Amino acid sequence: MSSSTTEAVTGQAHLWSVTEHLEDILGAVHPLEPIELQLLDAQGCVLVEDVTVPVSLPPFDNSSMDGYAVRVADVAGASEEFPAVLEVIGDVAAGSAGDLTVGAGQAARIMTGAPLPPGAECVVPVEWTDGGLGEGPVGSMTPHSASPEGATGEVRIHRPATDRQHVRARGSDVQAGERALEAGTVLGPPQIGLLAAIGRGSVRVRPRPRVVVMSTGSELTQPGEELAEGRIYDSNSFALTAAARDAGAIAYRVGAVADDAETLRSTIEDQLIRADLLVTTGGVSVGAYDVVKEALEHVGDEDEAGSGIEFRKLAMQPGKPQGFGSIGPDHTPLLALPGNPVSSYVSFELFVRPAIRALMGLEDVHRPTARAELSCDKPLTSPGGKRQFLRGRYDGEGTVTPVGGAGSHLIAALAHANCLIVVPEDTTEVAPGAELDVVLLG
Repeated sequence: MSSSTTEAVTGQAHLWSVTEHLEDILGAVHPLEPIELQLLDAQGCVLVEDVTVPVSLPPFDNSSMDGYAVRVADVAGASEEFPAVLEVIGDVAAGSAGDLTVGAGQAARIMTGAPLPPGAECVVPVEWTDGGLGEGPVGSMTPHSASPEGATGEVRIHRPATDRQHVRARGSDVQAGERALEAGTVLGPPQIGLLAAIGRGSVRVRPRPRVVVMSTGSELTQPGEELAEGRIYDSNSFALTAAARDAGAIAYRVGAVADDAETLRSTIEDQLIRADLLVTTGGVSVGAYDVVKEALEHVGDEDEAGSGIEFRKLAMQPGKPQGFGSIGPDHTPLLALPGNPVSSYVSFELFVRPAIRALMGLEDVHRPTARAELSCDKPLTSPGGKRQFLRGRYDGEGTVTPVGGAGSHLIAALAHANCLIVVPEDTTEVAPGAELDVVLLG
């Protein structure tokens, strides 16, 4: 008997716990090697190195308002009755080199984001002035006349200002040499924006895993096609592909594969070129047409040493039949999930999602959990010796209500659930009001 066949038999004979199976998966799945990516390509990826700030933000003192850059002493005591009248020596626009110097009795008209000119100590908003340069309305920044060097004339200021008022100080956001982002950060839109702001065009990250999802079963029809008698629509591959994307992966959905072992094996081999992780659903039980087991149970006999898929029975409901191992020359991980829709989705949340997060290099790969009081009319029953996962609605305040029954085909109830209610292996009945763990799915 080959080693892979021995392992397969052992896997079937031993009743694995949920914890044992997950630990085995996470022990075999390792973070992907880091690569350098352009900023937008790095969205959703995990940073592998600390990023320090090469230049302070903002890089220079600049105005936070449209108004006038002035000296504090020149506007001290200014009021509506006795405005400070200052000479306007020109304009300072955003992006300008700032070649004006503000002296005593002078003001420079300044735009938001423009550098504070030498000599100026604060900015008075245009709303505190007559708008300058003639009889224009208060708040107007449009000059009535201007010299070739820019705006000139006078401005009347009706309020005093304090030192540095309406000035964004150089380095007030981050200072050069500070750590902008630390290794392990998942790069979302704000982090991408910060990297761009400090001048980084690319970053070193662990790439998002490429996950290939395929359903098996000759009874499956693609949504949008006519449904013949005795057939059902393929929902698993859509649900799991969406779940893989939600977990952070780049996910590829393969159309349902018929119940033919050679076709399935050929399809899997074709997908290896674009997969960091393969996920199949269906065909892992003990029926006559369990094509995944037939196609992959002896894969270790022909592939390189160390490859092979082991099929197991787990002490859980739903999701008792599971398969895990690796395939191909690169030992690509493969998780074989049961075919019932709820079993498939629960198995994904418990085993595949943590594997995806581990490939990304995240430290915490698990969904958050909470303790919640059970709200229902009658006690829940659970099979002894199995960890049961029931669909539920968690209210966010410590109460959970079961949604639908325990059947593994009840996909409509799953669509209205936002958590999984966990009933431990040693519990066969849970009374209303009892506290249980819930796995939060949203």
